[in-house]
Amino acid sequence: MSYGGGPLVTAQGLAAGYGGPPVISDAAFAVAPGDRVGLLGPNGGGKTTLFRVILGELSPSAGSLRVEGSVATVPQTDRSRLDFPVTALDVALMGALSRLPWWRRPSRDDRRRALEALDTVALREHADAPFGELSGGQRQRVLIARALVQDSLLLLLDEPYGGLDATSTERLTALLDRLSQRGHGLMIATHDLVQAREWDLVLCLNRRQIAFGPPAIALDRATIEATYGAALVDLPREGEGEEESRAILPPHHHDHP
Repeated sequence: MSYGGGPLVTAQGLAAGYGGPPVISDAAFAVAPGDRVGLLGPNGGGKTTLFRVILGELSPSAGSLRVEGSVATVPQTDRSRLDFPVTALDVALMGALSRLPWWRRPSRDDRRRALEALDTVALREHADAPFGELSGGQRQRVLIARALVQDSLLLLLDEPYGGLDATSTERLTALLDRLSQRGHGLMIATHDLVQAREWDLVLCLNRRQIAFGPPAIALDRATIEATYGAALVDLPREGEGEEESRAILPPHHHDHP
């Protein structure tokens, strides 16, 4: 993995969109090696757009974005074709295709690297299993293995916990912690505020950057309200006055142009 030191991605006054009004604006943040960053925001708030800018699929309309090294995205498993006849190893090996000419097939070394990536995500014994027959948590880890084969230091994960049970959630969290300890930067789109509070940083978007920083500082009531707006619902705590309440966020999905 080629890396010159410093933050993996740095944004200053970043704005981006699809030819009309900006979908995101005023974004200023940095992700260093080992950072686990929760990306929070409502449907249409700009999470997917930000990922596309970092991946180089969209150009900033204002401000600057600096990316060090390669970046890989890890999509939701429910967007994967489950009827396509490929094994877990086949999917992981697809990570090598991004650096190969169109006419060249993956080499024996690429296959070795794919098996090592499956070992990293604790699925080497399932290398020959059909991808579509794996559990949701296992498929998510295979997609992370594919990203690792791309030699990417920065991983962009699109709501990776969606549809996972408690056991799969724990395994995925443990894997992300290991990747962080190995120096990977992780940006994790999520709607789980409790989970996001356990990570190093949070980036809150709602068409513009609302906040960026450690969860203990950034995730105050004002930030959550500005991030989710009308999507925020108060429920009184049982046995306490109504002034003491907890916020409940209904499920959201993705932003699209």
